[in-house]
Amino acid sequence: MADEAVVEPHDSLAAQRTLVRRLVLAAAAVVLVLVVRTCVAEPVTIRSDSMAPTLNDGDVIVIDKLSANWRTPHRGEIVVVRSPDTRGLIVKRVVAVGGDAVGLDDGRLVVNGAFVVEPYADNDRMEGSYYGPITVPAGSVFLLGDNRHDSSDSRLFGPVATGSIVGRVAFRLWPIG
Repeated sequence: MADEAVVEPHDSLAAQRTLVRRLVLAAAAVVLVLVVRTCVAEPVTIRSDSMAPTLNDGDVIVIDKLSANWRTPHRGEIVVVRSPDTRGLIVKRVVAVGGDAVGLDDGRLVVNGAFVVEPYADNDRMEGSYYGPITVPAGSVFLLGDNRHDSSDSRLFGPVATGSIVGRVAFRLWPIG
């Protein structure tokens, strides 16, 4: 008589439980990733040079979505908003907040009557450029790209409601450094 493999009923039950456990863990992992991407943080690839040299076309950033819900933006922060024109995501720097008077004088940023030092912006390319001043409404921010010469920002679409901010740039993921 040849040896035959006999499957015990409890072995198949154990295999089924293991499979169910693995499926539940996989489903939980998918749900966790979706929750994190929707509510906490999300990687995004930059698709323009409007924030150069700070962020360049092709850079990958991580958006902190959580803090956008519980704290107001600050001058100098880089945020992600839905474009009022295209509804796509855009990345810009907050240069003025509600109540601030903001403008450009010969390409240099002026907030509340004082010139702002901006080592990240190429002001030389903006010489002869004037804007405002305007007063930013309460609950809004004024956004500019660091590459002012090549940026669609609040100079075109006006101040943006803080509720439109999707998140702030937490860090650059790629390239490293």
